[in-house]
Amino acid sequence: MIATLLIQRGTPTASPKVERFDVPFADGQTLLDGLRYIRAHIDPTLAFRFSCINANACKECMMLIDGEVDYACTTRLRDGEITLAPLPKKTLIGDLVTEIAPPDERINYATKR
Repeated sequence: MIATLLIQRGTPTASPKVERFDVPFADGQTLLDGLRYIRAHIDPTLAFRFSCINANACKECMMLIDGEVDYACTTRLRDGEITLAPLPKKTLIGDLVTEIAPPDERINYATKR
């Protein structure tokens, strides 16, 4: 089976573009599995965030999936197209990564010097 992921990519200083990735999958695999496949086998520059596999920390892989906010780790891959975009109303860092820390918890590297 093949899932086609249409991923909005970009940086804060560049206009977003949509790239298409065909990802092989088996029943039960998640969107996060598909994103990790892309980074490992197709494009190592794809930026997305996750922690559940490493540290059981939720909400890291939240993004827009077919226009709805959802988690990549719980959304199942399926035949056909799946559209992915960064969270709306959040500051874009790159590709699917947005700023998720509250402003008072962010590290300001400029003042750490």
